[in-house]
Order: sequence, then structure tokens, then C-alpha cells
Amino acid sequence: MDPSIRFFPLISSIQKVALFETKSKLYLIGSNSRETRFRLLEIDRKKPELTIHEDANELEKGDIRKFVQSRSFIRSISAYGVLGFVKFLEGYYLILVTKRTRCAFIGKHIIYTIKDTAMIRVNEPPAGKQIHPLEQRYVKMFSNVDMKSNFYFSYSYDLTRSLQYNLSEPRYVGVDSDFERDDPLVWKASPGERTTYGFRGVPRSRFVWNTYLLKPMDCILHRDWKLEVIHGFISQSSISIFGRPIYVCLIARRSTRFAGTRFLKRGANYLGDVANEVETEQIVLDGTRMSSFTQLRGSVPSHWSQDVSKMVPKPQIALDLSDPYNETAGKHYERLMYHHGSPIIILNLVKKREKRRHESVLSDEMVVSVDYLNQFLPPDFRIRYIDFDMARKSRGEGSVMESLAKYAENVIQLTGTFYLDDKEMHRQTGLVRVNCVDCLDRTNTAQFAIGKCVLAHQLYEMGFLKERRLEFESDCVTMLENLYEDHGDTLAMQYGGSQLVHRIKTYRKTAAWASQGNDIIQTLSRYCSNTFSDTEKQHSINLFLGYYIPSESEVNKSTHIWDLETDFYIHNAQLDVIRQISSVPLTQWVRPLTFRHLPHPASDCNRVVRELIKIHTPDVEIIDYYSNFYHNFKLTSFEEHIAYQLTTLARSFVPTVRTNFSPFEPVRRQQQSAALKNPSLTGKSSTGSTNSSSSSMDDDSDTDEEDRSAKTAPNSSANSSRAEDGVVTINSMFPRTGEVYGFEIKPPKKADMMKYQKYVQMNRICNPQNYTGSVKADSSQQYQPQQQYQSQLSQADGIVIKNNEIYMRKDGRLVAAEEDIAIPTVSAESLAVYERYCRMRRDLLEQKSVDPVILEYMDICE
Repeated sequence: MDPSIRFFPLISSIQKVALFETKSKLYLIGSNSRETRFRLLEIDRKKPELTIHEDANELEKGDIRKFVQSRSFIRSISAYGVLGFVKFLEGYYLILVTKRTRCAFIGKHIIYTIKDTAMIRVNEPPAGKQIHPLEQRYVKMFSNVDMKSNFYFSYSYDLTRSLQYNLSEPRYVGVDSDFERDDPLVWKASPGERTTYGFRGVPRSRFVWNTYLLKPMDCILHRDWKLEVIHGFISQSSISIFGRPIYVCLIARRSTRFAGTRFLKRGANYLGDVANEVETEQIVLDGTRMSSFTQLRGSVPSHWSQDVSKMVPKPQIALDLSDPYNETAGKHYERLMYHHGSPIIILNLVKKREKRRHESVLSDEMVVSVDYLNQFLPPDFRIRYIDFDMARKSRGEGSVMESLAKYAENVIQLTGTFYLDDKEMHRQTGLVRVNCVDCLDRTNTAQFAIGKCVLAHQLYEMGFLKERRLEFESDCVTMLENLYEDHGDTLAMQYGGSQLVHRIKTYRKTAAWASQGNDIIQTLSRYCSNTFSDTEKQHSINLFLGYYIPSESEVNKSTHIWDLETDFYIHNAQLDVIRQISSVPLTQWVRPLTFRHLPHPASDCNRVVRELIKIHTPDVEIIDYYSNFYHNFKLTSFEEHIAYQLTTLARSFVPTVRTNFSPFEPVRRQQQSAALKNPSLTGKSSTGSTNSSSSSMDDDSDTDEEDRSAKTAPNSSANSSRAEDGVVTINSMFPRTGEVYGFEIKPPKKADMMKYQKYVQMNRICNPQNYTGSVKADSSQQYQPQQQYQSQLSQADGIVIKNNEIYMRKDGRLVAAEEDIAIPTVSAESLAVYERYCRMRRDLLEQKSVDPVILEYMDICE
């Protein structure tokens, strides 16, 4: 990349929206963040179809003020973006984002999460016409997709793409570009010339969850009205490396293809789209440098399912269709190569040895498909397959995390990471794909192990580590573990209906035994959700994503979405096209365009943008990220700034008392018992990250009798050690001062204690009014008066003040205090210096000079 040529994505000019409603019209007024540029949309409510008129001119604030004052409105709504329009049986509905919250930032790009939405009816029914009785049922089903949870957007950053893609050079302009016929753009600047371009990118529709809602807005001229959102998980935290903040961001993009719930969406469809496909990207920023790493989770790419008609916790796995040429798996892996390059590394965590064949069916199917597809690829570009029975390793001897760390190191050596600074840039070529049966518990732990190893490499590249290694229990790893725990909880809630059952601490064998009750609750919650509510959730997702579109013609046929026996044909709508015989041989399952750019991703090498504009002044508003990030045009506080919020939240996992301030050194922490927490049956607190241990009803806990008998002794020893770790003692709650401050508190010496008592007596004599109630009379008498108390003190042994001099009373006689307490003496030389110092102010005011002795003394002190 030529450093003299810079590319910036255009900032959306519509970041605030105001809706004004009348009986016949809906008016949408969009403006930028400064409210200096405005655009107007007019929607007709009387016509049965959606009719949108756009004012092609850009308006000013005075024009908008006159427009609002010239009309009377029923109501008005303030919003931050338009999610789109949807129609069921009786007209269209407009969906707006009414509340947002900053959750992360990448460079100067702010990422928001949706906190509330509004659904406004557009078309009013004619007078006298009744609304269809099933209309409200569809509205309720559509609203079951909670837009207030885990939906994210940005006005300037493409969240559907990786950081590596977003920083690539544009090669083609226009969404209809032909890579085979069109010539790519070649960027070369003249010597000494700096050129700036602004572009509007093309989002990846696979991860845009409101694509169907935005289709009615295709007729609108200005594209800033469209606000693409992703679904999944985004969170950011920071670590302080001796005062320098480093920000770690985790972005999980959930795919819209073959999307659904746990037991209703397994395997893949005919296009190679797998269930529970989530692309997770780990980004590290330090202000000037950026680094990222992308990994993927997804179901086994073959045609398999589980029968949920029987009320059993773990339905039997069945292979529904034989694919002798592995066309489905080939389409899936080819898409991964196109977007991520090679090698594709598969980390399969499914069990291999079972007394009753269950998960091993999937392992055998995956091994056969990989071996078949690899015979048509060169050795350098072949798929790498790693088989790791994580459940067996966890029950047996050895450490799961150590084994995963070895695999992670090999993965990073093959793929590398993306890194960018002022001098160099290197890319990630290849992808690691992690899967188990559900792609939830075991998969999340494996992704954390890979992320931990990647973070060590990223910090080493930035110069913060001497070696590529991070220790557990350090602030840095604890922060990353919290991120991946929240990441796993959120994705498990979206796909499985409950939080994680087996957590990272479970496989590290550091989980407290008190957390077993929470495991049972999460297992029951997942089972109940899969049994009773997954069907309704699947209908809502199909309706939201536009896989099922209701219409009045279907009402007469009684083919509503809840009447369908299966949604197989909904997610395989192009089945007739797929069955047609292709002219491309099956052995050529990798497209020539993809193969030509390997090991680099073809998508990055052929980046397409929608618009490309040459910027002549660097301070133009459409690329002014500084003002868009800091809002220097209005008064804000530190609490409103996202960087300040992340720094404040990062203190939650940092010990309050410590002697070593390095975030890379292990720190002893107090263990918190999970029994003290209040587990949630509904799993709403997706960021609780409570500890957990094993459970017999989860997918990872299916063991055969041979394994149980063979691993009884190791399990008992491991359990005893874990039980000892979970015991709360005085030493664990209150560590010794030597461990915290570096010294021990010991009882004072007898001589020091006697001297302290003498000074206490001196205070009592000098301030007798504070001790009048300290000497009690007999139980039948009141407290003695002050004069009687003073007389008692005067007769007792101790310190006595007489004629403004201190004496010690011993055995009835007075002894000078100098004989018992050494009073320090001041030398005559020091007194002379002090007197000269006192005269210094007068000398400065009168004689404008200072005694040389004082100046010499000041030089010595300095």
C-alpha cells in the first residue's frame, strides 16, 4: 500500500432522524450529528403500497424550521436511524432506532448498540375496513426478535467486514463490477504528492440482519438513509500497561444464512451455509497501531439433523442425505477460501470414541469430506484437519488448556495475524474453523485458548512483550477471559436458549464446586428452551429475515408459517437450480478466481466499493473523524466519552491492592463462590459469567461406562484439588501484610510500649476534660467530678507538670523528665542558621540581598 495515498470511508450524513406524523403523510427529516445538513422523505399513508418521495436537495436548518412551522402534526418521534419497512397482511410498518449506546470504537469509528426501537404503522386502513385477524399475530411474532439486545451498527465503519478488508485498497468501483472483464484500479502517486480518497463500501449481506427490511428503500436516491445492523456480540475492554491504555475489542458477526435455533438448525443447506455460523474477530489497538485475528465457528458442513419429537435431552444424530461428491462441504470451504485465503484449519472438538455411537458419526463424516476434497488441491493449499477429543481430555489426565495452546500456536504460525503501523503491514492468510456438536461450550473455550495465544503475538508485535507468552491469572488474561465468557454466554443465549454450561474455568479445572447448582439451572433452562420455545423462535427468525413472506393469497390456502411442517424448502429455495447439471466439473470445487489469489483472500485483493470520491481538503465533514468522535462542536463530559468509560470499567477485574503493577504478571485473586450469586432461570443476564462445572444433561457430558471406570481415580484426585481451591479461609480472605505491602506487622517491644504509655499520660494531664469519664466509681456511685479525678492523678506514679516543667513521679518522689526521657538538643550552628533564615524576609524586602550562608545551605539541599 502506497503511504502517500489514503482511503477513508465516508461518514454517514444521516445520524439523527425526526419523524413527524399526520393523518395522510409521514415525514422523515434526517440530519448529520451537528444538525447543519438535512434531508427530507415524504411517505404517503393513503395508498395501499409503500410510496416514498425524496427531496433531492439538501436543506438547511432555516428551511426545516419553516417546514415544521407550516404544518400541524399528530406526534413526533426522535430517532437515530431507519432500520427499514416490513409488511405482513395489512400494509407496511416503519422501524426506527430510538435509543442507542456507545459500546466500542475502532480508531475514530464509534460502534453503537441498539437499546430501543419503535414500530410505526404506515398505511392506514380505509374507513369501515376491519384489520385482518392474523395481522397482530404476525406483528407479535416479528417482535419476538428482540432488537434491543445484541444488535450493533456504526455510521462510518463496516461491521460486516474484517479490519483487514476495511483497510484494503479499493480495486473496483460499482457493485456490478466484473472481475474477469474489468481492469482493476492501480494506485500510484506522484513523488511528493499526497492524495486522499473517500469511498462508500459495500457491506457483506451475509451478516446484515435487516437486509429484507431495507429492500423497500432501494428506490431512495441517497444511501445514507439505510442503516445496516449486525447481530451477535461486540464488547471492548482496556488494559493499562504502566499508564498506556491498550484496547481489546471482540466482534462476533452472526450469519443470516441458515440461521435458527439449536435443534431445528443443524448441519448445512445445499448452498454450503452452515448452522450457528459466527465469525469472531479479535482487534487490538494502541492509538497508532492495529492488529486483528479472525476465527470462525459453525456446524459440521453436511446434511444431518436430530429428531426433537421425542422428549429426550440428547436426540440421536441422523445423516439425512448422502453426499458422495461432498458438494455441500466443498461450497462451504470454497467460500471460506474466497474471503479468508488458505490454509483453512479445522479444529474438530467432537468425540471420537464412544460406547454408543453419537457424536463420532459427525467426526467420520467430516474426515471423509476433507480427505476427498484435498485430493484436488495442491499440498500448500489443502485443508488442515485437527481432531481433538476435548471432553475425553478434560475427564482424563493432563491439561486441556495446554493442549489447546499447542494447537493455537501451530494455527498462528500457519495463518499469521493482521498488523498495521506507519512502516509495515502484514496480513492474515487463512482461517481456523472451530466446531463441536452445538458450537457453544467447548467451541468457546477453544476460541478463548486461540485468542489468548493470538493476544500474546499481537502484544509482542507492538513491543509490549519480550516473548510471545501470557500467563493465566494476570490482568491481561483475566480481561480476555471475561470478554470470551460474555461472548460465549451471548451466543449461547441466541442459539441454545441459555448461558454457557461448561465454562473456561471448567476446562481449566478452577471452577468452584458451589457453581454446580448454576450448571443444573442452565442445563434445565437450555432443555426447556429447546423443547418448548425453539419452534416459535425459529418462526420469528424466518419472518424477520424474510425467508417467509406472508401474503393474502396464502391466507386462503391456509399455509401460514405456523402451519408448515418444516422450513426445509424455505432455507433451500434454490433447490431446482442446484439440481441442474453444471458445466464445471465437480473436481474443480474451488473457483478459478479464488484459486488464482491463494494463499491470499480473493475478496481482499478485489475489493469493491460503491462510490469513490477524491477529497481536495482534508477537513471536509464527510471524513472528519476527529469531530465525529470527540464532538468538539458541543459541550460533553468525560463520562460520555467511550474511551473513559472503557478505562473505568476495566478496573473491575484489577485487584485494588497490589505491589506489582504489570498486567502480564500473575496476581493472586480472591475466589468468589458462585453459590453467592443469584442464577437466572431465563438467562437474561448474559454477561454474568458465573463459574460452572460439569453437568450430566449437557452435550459435553455424554460418557460411556468404559471411560467412567477408566478415569475414576484421576477424577477423584482432580475433584479433591478443586474442592481445596474452593474452600474460603481466613488467609484467602485476608492475606498477610508481607504479601501485600512487603513487611509484617509485629507486636511492639516492651520499652517502646512503656514510652508510648508515658506520652499517653502526658496527654491526659494536659487535657483532663477528655478523660473525666474514664475512671469509674463503685457500682453504687456516680462518676467522680473533675477535681477529684485530677487529685487522683496527682497522687499516682507517672508524669507530673509543675511550674510548666515535666517531672516523673516514682515511688512518691519527683524526678526531672530529662533523666528518663531524652530531649533532643539543637546545636548552636543550627540555631544560627535558623535565625539567619528568619531574617531572610527582612533582607529581601529592605536590602534586596540574602545571607550567603542561606544560599549555600539551599544549594546543599538541592
